Amino acid sequence: MRRSAAGVAIAIAAATGLARPAPANGGEAAQTRFTYSSGQPLSPAYEGWMYNADGSVTMYFGYMNTNWLQEFDIPVGPANGIEPGGPDRGQPTHFYPRRSPFLFTINVPKDFGQKELIWTLTANGRTEKAYASLKSDYEIDAQVISTEVGGDFGSLRDELRTNIAPELRIEGTKQRTVKAGEPLTLTAFAGDPDNLPARRDGRPQPRNASGRMGEVPPAPPAQPAPPAQGGRGAGNAAGALFRPPTSLVPQMGPGLHFSWIVYRGPAAKVSFDPDQLKAWTDTRAYANSAWSPPYTVPLPPPDGKWVSRVQFSEPGTYVLRAIASDGALFTYENVTVTVTR
Repeated sequence: MRRSAAGVAIAIAAATGLARPAPANGGEAAQTRFTYSSGQPLSPAYEGWMYNADGSVTMYFGYMNTNWLQEFDIPVGPANGIEPGGPDRGQPTHFYPRRSPFLFTINVPKDFGQKELIWTLTANGRTEKAYASLKSDYEIDAQVISTEVGGDFGSLRDELRTNIAPELRIEGTKQRTVKAGEPLTLTAFAGDPDNLPARRDGRPQPRNASGRMGEVPPAPPAQPAPPAQGGRGAGNAAGALFRPPTSLVPQMGPGLHFSWIVYRGPAAKVSFDPDQLKAWTDTRAYANSAWSPPYTVPLPPPDGKWVSRVQFSEPGTYVLRAIASDGALFTYENVTVTVTR
């Protein structure tokens, strides 16, 4: 599995909390790995690239905020820029704690060749860079994405190579205006076209983003979660919380789920009703994250329709990102909201 130097550190850091690795001789641990609430670096991550049907290439990016509490708002510019062609190439300006994998993409032409894109981030007085190229070591597929996010409980099944990402549709215009303090209703439709990876309980899921009822296929036979996968989905919360980890990568259960995040703009000024499932890999127990034990993916609405309300406490321009996941791949749509007084 290909991985940049930054990516290796990110994959390990994302999975590791306060860890004391056991020495080979069975004696006292040689090293303690600490975690921090704030003051630590923010690192951009180049996840890899994939060919498109027309021969062009999609490059995938994410980030690792090594803090557990501190979030960053970094406007596009010298401290948050991608070059050449930037500094604005669609990257986030709000950065949640910890790992946010495969968060955005940049398409480049088939003749991109040996060139590079460089994403620069500066936070807490430290500048980090991610170097994106089309070197063969960085080529990925759907199974690699699933593996890197711990999808389908960390499964390596070959059929995940042909997994189709969820369909996602936002009702209404992508440009909205609302006054500060007034609620704005957001309606999203999502479905999983191939029902892969299927829910462990065998329950049916919407297959597209049409929002019409009655388009749910018969449920496949239920597949129990393997006991070695941290207990999620097995109905044993205590086991999920206290069983030792079996993988370096946090694991996420299969099943269609959806959430909104603040992609650009100060998230502290934004509130959602209901509270949204975290899209970053919060691995702490009961953390409202798909990677958090003993989380079980809830049944989606039968018509695949998610309705949320959002309020902004201060004027400004915000970008909200809708994220639909099948527990292995992600699909995104943005809504830009201009908030007035």
